[in-house]
Amino acid sequence: MNRAMAQEGAAGIATAVAESVQYQGRKASRQGSEQRRQDILDAAMRIVVRDGVRAVRHRAVAAEAEVPLSATTYYFKDIDDLLTDTFAQYVERSAAYMAKLWVNNEGLLRDMIASGDGSPQARSKLADDIARLMTEYVHRQLVTRREHLMAEQAFRQEALLNPRLAELVRSHQQILLQGSCQLFQVLGSHEPQQDAKVLTAIIGRMEYQGLLNDAEPGAEEEMLGILTRYMHLVLASV
Repeated sequence: MNRAMAQEGAAGIATAVAESVQYQGRKASRQGSEQRRQDILDAAMRIVVRDGVRAVRHRAVAAEAEVPLSATTYYFKDIDDLLTDTFAQYVERSAAYMAKLWVNNEGLLRDMIASGDGSPQARSKLADDIARLMTEYVHRQLVTRREHLMAEQAFRQEALLNPRLAELVRSHQQILLQGSCQLFQVLGSHEPQQDAKVLTAIIGRMEYQGLLNDAEPGAEEEMLGILTRYMHLVLASV
């Protein structure tokens, strides 16, 4: 029952985000050409991570994807279309990844709540356990999805100058915000939207600092301390 509810909520988030994404470039007409189009977008993403958004040019992407220059200009008439579709693909993939994550974590969270007796001691332990899970999530992001985070930061910066990217960035933010809101709803928060905005801001800063400072000594302990304090404050008000 709980797992089914988690799946429905996570699927709703993923579906809403996927439906909001619109590709700008030429659509592929055959399966083989769709694969080539995806290869071009993946190549553009690698360049963004390695050299920055401004290094994305038709010739550079064609060389990275090992396709003729004419292939990139066939699917994308200009760099703006190429950048927009590169991030659109990133957002779609992130939606699928986060939906699966929320499915697994909501079921676990409900089990953690059910195992307690509602006493102050049990709620304190719950806050500690949730903070530990969140710290592990941030650490895992920095270790196994570092390139994804770097791409996200690059596109967020570029979105300040590009309205089409700004729309996609807002869609991407909704994945995290709605998932976090779901977390606080399960916990019984009186203000799940506000709590979710604070949490996503905290995690976003931690991810940025982790990228900037790499494996700084004591960083994980500091993250755990901040998230533990925050979760204790939230659960104390429930």
